[in-house]
Amino acid sequence: MLRDKQWHCRECEYQHTGITQIAGGSGIQGLQRGTRTRSGIKIDSGNFHCMICDKVTRHDQWRGDFQLSVHSGSMPRSFINKTMRVFDSRDVIENTKRPVHELTIDHKLPMIRWNQEANRNLVDYANMDENDIKAHFQLLKKSNGSISHNMLKSRACEECYRTGKRGQPFGIFFFYKGGPEWMPSDKKDPAGCVGCGWYDFALWRENLNKLVRRS
Repeated sequence: MLRDKQWHCRECEYQHTGITQIAGGSGIQGLQRGTRTRSGIKIDSGNFHCMICDKVTRHDQWRGDFQLSVHSGSMPRSFINKTMRVFDSRDVIENTKRPVHELTIDHKLPMIRWNQEANRNLVDYANMDENDIKAHFQLLKKSNGSISHNMLKSRACEECYRTGKRGQPFGIFFFYKGGPEWMPSDKKDPAGCVGCGWYDFALWRENLNKLVRRS
């Protein structure tokens, strides 16, 4: 349906899937990333009023452009187990230990920001040690009937990529490095993510607590 290059409401126009995700459940980011055999698709997303359901909902639009394919690959079970041990199976946002099936291993650097070098390095799961895992990943809670933390992060990163306005987790206006504007000229520069809570929630919370204690 995105082939007409018009805005489409996720609530109304993806109902046949049974969920508001498309592309086999991998969603808009799955289309943006592409696969080994298909280029990524440049898709804009935003919140707009839908004339059909009469609500402000998430909308998507493809403008006809393609981009480099980026894919995360399958995480080996050995890597998943190691990552769960490294982070003690703790959801980084609520700091709560959870069963493995309730957690998502999240790449700190959103895939929308990956370049070819990041694509090579961030999926080399077999050769990652504990320090690599701490540097590049965090654990997020899956959905328990509400929107998952991973989805909240994805939407914030999409908005940042589109507008240059960095995310504010749960409305908290704080950045431990930089400010509310995405600064690098290169949209694929990972340095632009540093300081944002969605990028590294544990470090963001640590710096926020330091600020509170000083106050």
